[in-house]
Amino acid sequence: MKKGIMWIGMALTAITVSAQQVVEWRGVNRTGTYNDSGLLKSWAAEGPTLLWSLDGIGEGYSQLGIAGDKIYVTGMKGTNHMGYVSMIDMNGKLLQQKPYSQEWVGNYSGARAAVTLNDGKLYQYSGHGVLTCMDATSLNVIWQKNILKEFGADELEYGMNEAPLIIGDKLIITPGGKTHNVVALNKQNGAQIWTSKAKGESSAYCSPIYISDMEVPIVATITEHSIIGLNADNGQLLWSYPFPSRWTEQCNSPIYENGMLYCMTGNGYGSVMLKLENGGRSISKAWDSKELTNVFSAMVKVGHYIYGCNESRNWVCLDWNTGTLMHKTRSRQSVPVAADGMIYNYCDNGEVQLIQPHNAKMEIVSRFRVTKGTEQHWAHPVVHKGVLYIRHGDSLMAYKVK
Repeated sequence: MKKGIMWIGMALTAITVSAQQVVEWRGVNRTGTYNDSGLLKSWAAEGPTLLWSLDGIGEGYSQLGIAGDKIYVTGMKGTNHMGYVSMIDMNGKLLQQKPYSQEWVGNYSGARAAVTLNDGKLYQYSGHGVLTCMDATSLNVIWQKNILKEFGADELEYGMNEAPLIIGDKLIITPGGKTHNVVALNKQNGAQIWTSKAKGESSAYCSPIYISDMEVPIVATITEHSIIGLNADNGQLLWSYPFPSRWTEQCNSPIYENGMLYCMTGNGYGSVMLKLENGGRSISKAWDSKELTNVFSAMVKVGHYIYGCNESRNWVCLDWNTGTLMHKTRSRQSVPVAADGMIYNYCDNGEVQLIQPHNAKMEIVSRFRVTKGTEQHWAHPVVHKGVLYIRHGDSLMAYKVK
């Protein structure tokens, strides 16, 4: 299961790029949900229409991101293992491709977390812990720093893998040092704003989320053995919850909605729902479950239910409010996202499934197989303006689903 860590934050994110419409890491508030509507409820037998495909983006697993009418994705190319950002137009034409730093080689080589898009800039975190700020139009480097060296942290076994989170002028990243565990940097120049010891645990491949509807603004993430909530203004540790990990692998970003925070981990440890209390300053456990447990496959909420694939290759549905097991059926290892009430499930054998939830049960209404691309089928899908984007290693495909 350790290979699963590659699924984590394999993320190309976008939070706000001026007034442009952007695609975030796993969609709305990093939940795996996209806001598209009017999408097809079934596909032709051969699958949805392939609008275009593009080879040559480089090896990797990172999800693409979109700002306005430009697509951004990272990949590793050449014998020097350099990481590149590709900028692509909506018709699949490669507009620019420029390097940021060397990428990870060994233990599933290639680009991991790609870029966060914000106010005309790109922020890229490499597998070696180098954080790079680039101009989103020219792709020229504005500033760069080695986060691990600066904050006294070690590389992870499978390379660093986290989508930086931007809140206002702050860029949040998790070096995983014993003293400087989570840090906030000035997004303009990389200068330190605050640093938090948190629990002093190793970073664990989790991309943090922002909780903005509490009295205290919160950065929530998962480190080696803990779910943590930090005050986004100053880095103060507000609360933590024990969350074991056998291999330092906490790859799934939490899902938050209306005061409830859902977290999932693997190696049989399962998942937990936390209730935020006292304006976000404390937590209590609402429920936990061993049914939905996975290191890397992520999960998605549709209606009152959580859906995902567990480590025993079962497709599982839990009740969001109670954790009750609603449905379980055989499946493949996969990663789901949702849009317009449907689930788009990308399996590790290259099959893409369109799933209709029916009161907690699931019906696969259509499917097709991705035949282009290289290496593992691990990148998270994106649904944007009626198009389903699938990244498979060196190739990017766009399918018409509206």
